[in-house]
Amino acid sequence: MTKLLWLSDLHFVAEGLVQDHDPRQRLASAVEHINAHHRDAEFCVVSGDLVDRGTVEDYYGVVAGLNRLAMPWLPMVGNHDDRALVRQHCPVPTGGMAQFIQYAVPADAARAVCLDTLTPGNNHGTFCAARLDWLGNVLAKDPDTPTLIFMHHPPMDLGLPMRDRDRLQEAEPLLDLLTRHKQVRQLCIGHVHRPIAGSLRGLPFATMRAVLYQAPPPVPAWDWESFRPAREAPALGVITLRGGDVQIHYEQFCAAD
Repeated sequence: MTKLLWLSDLHFVAEGLVQDHDPRQRLASAVEHINAHHRDAEFCVVSGDLVDRGTVEDYYGVVAGLNRLAMPWLPMVGNHDDRALVRQHCPVPTGGMAQFIQYAVPADAARAVCLDTLTPGNNHGTFCAARLDWLGNVLAKDPDTPTLIFMHHPPMDLGLPMRDRDRLQEAEPLLDLLTRHKQVRQLCIGHVHRPIAGSLRGLPFATMRAVLYQAPPPVPAWDWESFRPAREAPALGVITLRGGDVQIHYEQFCAAD
């Protein structure tokens, strides 16, 4: 069995609150829960928006907090992140792309491929030809190992107000590639701050609750002017693979308040 952990959307700031939530307290609670119950996991993937403002001080703080984990952690970039600062301050694995935070990491009888969908200065995601070519080569070189794809921006509409306009733009080439490779077992997606599961072109996908705050459901309708975080607890993902079959359990690590 392969066991991995999944955190997303920490929106860490060294001082102050974000949407009336304390990101330092939330991260500390997540780390405490993981170290108490999941020390046997191989590594923890953090699927983007490590910080909220993209400052050096925020990266110092989030790295210090995540370094308390009892296992290695893998950084990814979201729309709030700064690619250069992530590479400078975070433990980006070697062997990936030089110009993007994009890499593959082996696990026991499986592997995780972490994609870079950041568009600097924009909330929406992109996946250029260079990133697509790299992914195609990585998948082609190992057609047999069960593979999890982690990405920040969803490559499809999810029916969420104001979030779907910030999804991955021009996602069709990526989806064409992924559906051709049968070793891809699961898409793991951040960014939306809600748990949603389904299939896309026959490929299973799941989104993750945020470590910091949760987005409301689509009904009743909301926009950024009326936005208030949902009074829902955060969660982390516990991913297990057995013979290529994937399960994702969502675990609450602290109360909504």
